Amino acid sequence: MPSLFDGLPAAEASAATGFAGNRIDRRSEKRGEDAIAVALAEPGARLYLFRGDRALLKAGEPPDPLFVESEAGDLGALSHDVVLLGWTADGPRLAATLPETEAVDETRIRLIDLRSLAVEALLPPDHLGALAQARALSNWHVRHRFCSVCGKPTAMKIGGYRRDCPNCGAEHFPRTDPVVIMLAIDGDKCLLGRQPRFAPGMYSCLAGFLEPGETIEDAVRRETFEEAGIRLGRVRYHASQPWPFPASLMIGCHAEAASTEIVRDAAELEDCRWFPRREVQDMLAGTHAGGLKTPPQMAIAHHLIRSWATADE
Repeated sequence: MPSLFDGLPAAEASAATGFAGNRIDRRSEKRGEDAIAVALAEPGARLYLFRGDRALLKAGEPPDPLFVESEAGDLGALSHDVVLLGWTADGPRLAATLPETEAVDETRIRLIDLRSLAVEALLPPDHLGALAQARALSNWHVRHRFCSVCGKPTAMKIGGYRRDCPNCGAEHFPRTDPVVIMLAIDGDKCLLGRQPRFAPGMYSCLAGFLEPGETIEDAVRRETFEEAGIRLGRVRYHASQPWPFPASLMIGCHAEAASTEIVRDAAELEDCRWFPRREVQDMLAGTHAGGLKTPPQMAIAHHLIRSWATADE
């Protein structure tokens, strides 16, 4: 009897994107009020550290993103901001933050943002994925210290996966913001745009936040029409990517164009155009005559574009 899953590739497309290599066992059903203390007491416990939006790496080849509790304390990590990520075969993994004003000896410690870390491929995928989890969760705590119901200070609970308000009893949970990112296709052409903040010559897929009450497919159609004036028909999911800037999930789709006349939203896009497959292949290969290029390999946009451009190879 045919299976619903017949024809799916052996390797998930999502696994090839940056920040998708997290192999931590979260043990989400076993997070008690003493979860952080229990985890820190284990000999293999290690912490990922952040100061602002930058991770701390011990200098070396390769650099080391893991710190024991005493090292974290010496660097100024805030003990009340420690969150539990989960467990690996080598022991528990946690995360903590340093105050923005805390000085760091940059002859011993490198400070680097996660985007650069992923592009430069300085760490294995499992560390990169864990750092994405750590950054998203730690950032949520920094931004949600007060109750959104009554305004009183909240307290961290169950290892950092909830904040409770002792005043009104409200419970607050970490959020993930879904973003649709899509490649519109018209036969042998695809739609790419660029924003002013992009690197020179780079074109990418269109993207936008999924809004309340929307399906993924409807959000793909709405965002493409709003930004480029293109109507879409069928939509097909391709892959997803954790995107810790600060805590999004990129939902990548291919979509079938039902119209081709571009009406660009100048407030969103500096340029938007249809690109023939052959030209996109040159962009991917870095051989485009005009120096145009696609996003780096760590980005889901790269994989959406490549999967279409090389589909017949």
